[in-house]
Amino acid sequence: MKQLLEFIPLILFFVVYKLAGVREAAITLVIATLLQLIILKWKYGKIEKQQVVMGSAVVFFGLLTAYFNEIKYLQWKVTIVYGLFALILLVAQFGFKTPLIQKLLGKEIELPQAVWHNLNLAWAIFFILCMLVNIYISQAFSEEVWVEFKSFGILAMTFVATIGTGVYIYRYLPKDKE
Repeated sequence: MKQLLEFIPLILFFVVYKLAGVREAAITLVIATLLQLIILKWKYGKIEKQQVVMGSAVVFFGLLTAYFNEIKYLQWKVTIVYGLFALILLVAQFGFKTPLIQKLLGKEIELPQAVWHNLNLAWAIFFILCMLVNIYISQAFSEEVWVEFKSFGILAMTFVATIGTGVYIYRYLPKDKE
């Protein structure tokens, strides 16, 4: 339910963009994101830090997009947020010698330290890749192509990265003894 709720603003953005244009889609995205955060707080009692950061970025860049009627502000948001995620993961790993992925998932899964470091680095590289692909598509293709990429391409990339993570860590998970 929680994951589905996180996709609703994006789906609404895509539909409204196709029907009415960038300004209306940006306004819809901002309102849907604020409602999403309210529902998350009401239903789960708290809003995670990542959701606050993403929500704040959506509201800030979404309002700029709506005000100026220019998609470039939302395109910047994607680039800045993915760059920030990569930077945070890399600083945590190399500056503080702590893979942040372990802090996020370590309560759920027990893995060797080297695996946590590899996962952290892999996700940092993934975010850098998303950032670079976003820059390329936003500059080389039409606004419509970028909206489709943002709505579905990044989602597909994230799905593939998540499956890859699962395949990678599977061999390190404790085996049931029968």
